[in-house]
Amino acid sequence: MERAWVLGMDEVEGTAGEGSVRARPHEMEEVRERLFKLGASALTDLELLSVLLEVGPRTQGLAESLLPYGGGLKALLLKDPLELCSQPRLGPARAAQLVAALELGRRAQRTTERRPRLRTPKEIHAYLAPWLSALRREVFHVLCFNPRNVLLADVRVAEGTMNTCPVDPREVYAAALTTRATAIVLAHNHPSGDPEPSVQDVGLTVQLVEAGRLLGIKVLDHLVLGDGAYVSLMERGLLEAEGHNG
Repeated sequence: MERAWVLGMDEVEGTAGEGSVRARPHEMEEVRERLFKLGASALTDLELLSVLLEVGPRTQGLAESLLPYGGGLKALLLKDPLELCSQPRLGPARAAQLVAALELGRRAQRTTERRPRLRTPKEIHAYLAPWLSALRREVFHVLCFNPRNVLLADVRVAEGTMNTCPVDPREVYAAALTTRATAIVLAHNHPSGDPEPSVQDVGLTVQLVEAGRLLGIKVLDHLVLGDGAYVSLMERGLLEAEGHNG
């Protein structure tokens, strides 16, 4: 059973026939027709890339060459924009189109609620995934809550490299104190895709839990997000997440 945080009074990767159709320029009209009739989900990764890049006679085969180069669609979108610019027949304009398409996709997944109510690690992951997926470096977020599990603020307090992200405890609790939060959830991503916490992740969590006790602010959980998955240190039993009574 999924564990929830009690603070107070209340308690598709795949695509259709992926890689099966080669969307040549003379077929683009048919591809667009299927898109409008059946929806974008009916198109393969290759077809979607072809539509996005507006493949024409001078760029024939561009989409086909990009997918193997990137190691698949998601891996392609993790490439540095400057690296994409250097690819033959792509250039700055089309590289910008790819990067912009990824960001639009992220934003479309974000919750429209300004102050959502989040009570479980699963709900936190669903909220954070659109923000933290497909990032090339580690970032560290502090989610600040009131006694009714309402999110008061989501603050990015640190940015690092591909495999490390130094975190200053003062920045973590500055965010909580500013919003007068009674509890916080820590979260960061692993660009490698593996959400398994490191020894350093666990040690930082212990340090921040102790600091929170001195300030009267409860650390409910620390989520590590990977590729479509997450690990909750609370669910692992690596910290106590008993609720506050409001």
